[in-house]
Amino acid sequence: MSKFDPVDVAAQLFGNITYVDWKMIVMWVIGALLIWLAIKKEMEPTLLLPMGFGAILVNLPFSGAITQGEEIGAINVLFDAGIANELFPLLLFIGIGAMIDFTPLLSNPKMLLFGAAAQFGIFFTLCIAILFGFELKDAAAIGIIGAADGPTSIFVANYFNSNYTGAILVAAYSYMALVPIIQPPVIKLITTRKERLIRMEYNPQSVSKITKILFPIIITAVAGLVAPKSVALVGFLMFGNLIRECGVLNSLSKSAQNELANLITLMLGLSISLKLKAEDFIQVQTLMIMGLGLVAFVFDTVGGVFFAKFLNIFLKKKINPMVGAAGISAFPMSSRVVNKIALEEDPQNYLLMQAVGTNVSGQIASVIAGGLIVTLVEMAL
Repeated sequence: MSKFDPVDVAAQLFGNITYVDWKMIVMWVIGALLIWLAIKKEMEPTLLLPMGFGAILVNLPFSGAITQGEEIGAINVLFDAGIANELFPLLLFIGIGAMIDFTPLLSNPKMLLFGAAAQFGIFFTLCIAILFGFELKDAAAIGIIGAADGPTSIFVANYFNSNYTGAILVAAYSYMALVPIIQPPVIKLITTRKERLIRMEYNPQSVSKITKILFPIIITAVAGLVAPKSVALVGFLMFGNLIRECGVLNSLSKSAQNELANLITLMLGLSISLKLKAEDFIQVQTLMIMGLGLVAFVFDTVGGVFFAKFLNIFLKKKINPMVGAAGISAFPMSSRVVNKIALEEDPQNYLLMQAVGTNVSGQIASVIAGGLIVTLVEMAL
């Protein structure tokens, strides 16, 4: 029987501490911050909580059979099964589509224009990222952060096999969660109080059931013609909405909105965390991507607001420019932000339904914009 050596036992138990470096500690802090935002601030908890926990998990020091930097097998399998083949984004879009009621948009179809205008930041940031030295494929993935659409960011970054997938996805989902913090100061900076006080009548038109059923089918067909690369995401989003509106799959619609969406979001967060390894994440480029993502987000908001301002030059019935800010894909957070600001300025000025119409149009426009980005970049490469 070998002699018990407490020093040897201690070395085996605590030897991994010698593998800890400052980058790992930074990632633990980032993971703890994400967990704090999820629990204390309730910012996208189903996503940020697993991302924060995963950021700590993949940055633990290993020695012996498992070396530092080696991928943790189970999470790696999860990433390959859910993100590398784009399964998780597609399934999540079914859940998102089941959540969306397109009635406010169908009652006022011109809101589609605001959704398109609010994608300006994507293309603006793509150009800026190229000027900062990023490759075109990476610049495209960075620009799409401005859509505030996590699944589309995953789709584009994964499609181009971007070198900065982790930073791009963290930026995309972080800024989605921070919509209530980022958008209000931007909106107030670029609008006057007089503009924020503009009231908009809401006269909802009756939308027939057949129209609600045909809408997702037609949108999928149009997207396939205009931006074929986006047809998978648009198709799954619209399929989820068709489940909602068909009237014969109510239990399945509720499951898609709740169990499916929540479970896939949890798996998505854990899968993304694999890309948060310290050696890959802590780079100068990561800070640049976080900054460029914020630029994309801000300029998408600016694009929607200024488009409304432009239309007001010609319209007799003025549009409250804040409604244009809801053209990003962060549904329904952005529409709630716009309505909250309007009520702060005038307690009787309700803009929620108009903003929701713009918000859901932004959901469609962001996916189509992602498909257009992929097509244009492929043509350029």
